Amino acid sequence: MAALTTAAPEASVPAPAPVKARRTRPRYWRGAVLAVAGLYFVTPLLSSFVFTVHVPNQGLTFEAYSGILSADGFTESLFLSLSLAAATIALALLLVVPALVAVRLGPPRLRAVVEIVCMLPLVVPPIALVTGIATVLRWGPDHFSRTPLYQTFLAVQNESFPVVLVLAYTVLALPFVHRSLDAGLRAVDVPTLVEAARNCGASRLQVIVSVILPNLRSSLAGASFLTLSLVLGEYTVASLLGFRPFAVWIVTVSGAEARMSVAVSLLSLLITWALLLVLSRAGTGSSASATAIPAGPATATPAVDAPSGTGPAAASTSVPGKE
Repeated sequence: MAALTTAAPEASVPAPAPVKARRTRPRYWRGAVLAVAGLYFVTPLLSSFVFTVHVPNQGLTFEAYSGILSADGFTESLFLSLSLAAATIALALLLVVPALVAVRLGPPRLRAVVEIVCMLPLVVPPIALVTGIATVLRWGPDHFSRTPLYQTFLAVQNESFPVVLVLAYTVLALPFVHRSLDAGLRAVDVPTLVEAARNCGASRLQVIVSVILPNLRSSLAGASFLTLSLVLGEYTVASLLGFRPFAVWIVTVSGAEARMSVAVSLLSLLITWALLLVLSRAGTGSSASATAIPAGPATATPAVDAPSGTGPAAASTSVPGKE
């Protein structure tokens, strides 16, 4: 029996259509919008700076800035505000991160409950919050003066580090911390990560510290910055409770040294921006290093030979002929 060999016809591939080059049109409105926005933010800052360095009938002077460090209470108030901010950030993250992880692993209906609870400080005015706190603090001398609990009321109101302000600032920061962390958790498959870590023998604390937190570093940095900004600029609660952090000190100094108070406000704004850059760089760099996967050695994939006469790799087919 003779076998005739016929070559497989080659498939014709149509040539790609030519791509027309787009004409780039200059969009001047973008530059106009950016210019207007820049003037809106920069003009008040420049006006404040001119007010601090220009004194009528004296000319240009920098006494408002040179006397800041030697001003009475500046270092103590700034250190107190930064300490309160660090404690508030730690307490807020300690409360919100486990709660949101548990909500992701639990029934979906609990998410709405946790969100409503965290958003309540946006509805309650700070003046109402501080009134309630002051009423509770008055219970100490009124009802607990002869009990050991009275010392607790005194300890939370210590002027060197008022714990009551940390508790109040944590409540005020809950909406911002919740929004930031919830957005980060929406982009992470929490149940799969937790199940994989638990199957590998990790405890619940190890799952949160070693698995969940590295995937939330950018969200943690955003929540920390929002909390820091809130604590450095909060005035109502601290003033009505009788404490003197940085914001209260600025208002107190403004009565006697108006230019110095404006100069301190500008410097605090610059400090806040610097901390924002540090936190954003830390969150971005950590996230990039956490998501980077080291490239391993390349492994060769063994080729699988197709059966003769079958598959697209066959170059010819055998057709039986008649004798």
